Amino acid sequence: MITTINPYDQSVVGEFQTLDAEALNTKIELAGQTFQKWRKTTFAERREKMLAASVVLIQNKERYARTIAMEMGKVLPEAIAEVEKSAAACKFFAERAEEYLKDILIQTEASRSLVSFHPTGAILAVMPWNFPFWQVIRFAVPALMAGNVGLLKHASSVSTCSLLLEEVFSQAGFPAGAFQSLIIENKSVETVLASDKVQGVALTGSEEAGSKVAAIAGKYIKKSVLELGGSDPFVVLNDADLDLTVKVATQSRMQNAGQSCISAKRFIVVKDIHDDFLHRFADSIKKIKQGNPLDSSTNMGPVARVDLAESLEKQLKQSLNAGAGLVVGGERDRGNFQPTLIDQVVPGMAAFDEETFGPLAAVIVAKDEAHAIELANRSRYGLGASVWTTDRERGEQVARQIESGSVFVNALMKSDQRLPFGGVKKSGYGRELSEMGIKEFVNAKTISVS
Repeated sequence: MITTINPYDQSVVGEFQTLDAEALNTKIELAGQTFQKWRKTTFAERREKMLAASVVLIQNKERYARTIAMEMGKVLPEAIAEVEKSAAACKFFAERAEEYLKDILIQTEASRSLVSFHPTGAILAVMPWNFPFWQVIRFAVPALMAGNVGLLKHASSVSTCSLLLEEVFSQAGFPAGAFQSLIIENKSVETVLASDKVQGVALTGSEEAGSKVAAIAGKYIKKSVLELGGSDPFVVLNDADLDLTVKVATQSRMQNAGQSCISAKRFIVVKDIHDDFLHRFADSIKKIKQGNPLDSSTNMGPVARVDLAESLEKQLKQSLNAGAGLVVGGERDRGNFQPTLIDQVVPGMAAFDEETFGPLAAVIVAKDEAHAIELANRSRYGLGASVWTTDRERGEQVARQIESGSVFVNALMKSDQRLPFGGVKKSGYGRELSEMGIKEFVNAKTISVS
C-alpha cells in the first residue's frame, strides 16, 4: 500500500494499492495496443482531444488545485496557477505540433531527400511531487501530440494527482491506454523499461534517481531525457534595479516553499551593492506568511515532507557552522521550515555546493562581474540562472558565459512552453517543451529518393 500524507497536519489523504506484476503487464500491453492505433491518427484528431483536455483542466482547476495543496502543500493560488499553465500547454501543442513535426526537405544529389518524424511507442514518465500537474503535462502533451502514448510513474506522495491526470485525458476523449497512471514502487521501473512496447523514459527528479533510471534505460537501449537538480545562480550586478531584483529574488526562492529545481538558490551579489541588496531582501522575506496552504491569508505552505525539511535543516546548520551568517528565519516545526536567509556563503559550504530544496536563500559576495561569473559556474549543476543589470547588452554577454541550460536576464527563471527547457552537467540532458522537446521521442527518419 502507498499512503499519501497532508504535509501541513500529517493527516492521511489517501491509500493506494500498488499494481502487482500481472496488472502492470496488462497496462503495458494495453499501451502497446493503443499505440498501434493512436500513431495512425491525424494531427486534427489529436488536436481536438488535446484542446478538450485543456477545457477539462480549466473546468476542474479548483478541485485539482485543492488536491495538490493537500498532497504536497502548495498554497491554493500557486496550485491553481499550475493547473492553468498545464491547460495552456495543452492548447499550445495542440495548435503547433503539426508545424513542429512537418517534413524537413534537404538538398542532395537525389531527386528528393527529407527527414520525416514518426512516433516510437509508449514513453514512461518518472515524475516528482513538487509540480505534480505541470511536470507531467509538459511531458505528456508533446508525447501524445507526436503520436506516442504515455505511462506515468508519479511520486508516490502525490498518487491522487497521478490518477486525476489519467482522468483528464480520459474525460477529454483519448482512447483507453493512451495515458495511464501506474501506481508502482520504484523497483518496478525496470519491468516497464524492459518491455519492447516502451521506447523511452523522461525523468524529472534528483541526481541519484536520474542516474539509476538512466542506467536502466541504457541497459535496454531506450532513449532517456533527464531534468535533474539545480543550484541556480541569481547574479546581481552593480547596476541592477534593486526594487525589481529583490521582488523577483523573493518570488524565485520562496514560491512553492522553495521546492523547485529552477528556483534561485545562490544569490551572487557584487560587493558594491551587497549591503543594500541584503537589507532589502531580508525585509521582503520577513513579510512572508507561512501556514495552512488552504488558508487564503497564507502565501507559503509547508515543505512537502518532514524528512525533506530535516535535510534542509541539516544543510543550514552545516553552512552556519562553516561560517555563514543567519539573517532571517532558521527555525523548523515538522515540515514548516521558516523562510530563511543566510549571508557570507562561500564555496565549500553546503548552501553553495549542494542543491537546497526548500525556502533557504544563500547570499554570496562577488568582487566584480568576472568573479560573479566564476562563482556562478562553480557548481556541479547547470539548470537555470538569471542575471540582473539595467544594461541589457551587458546582461546578455554575461548570460552567454554562464554554464546553464537557461539564463534569463532581468526576469524570473521559469519553464516556458515556447522555449526549450533542460540542463547541462549534473542537471541532466535532453530538452522538454518547444519544438526541441516534441522531437526528443520521435524517429527522425531520413528518406532519400533517387
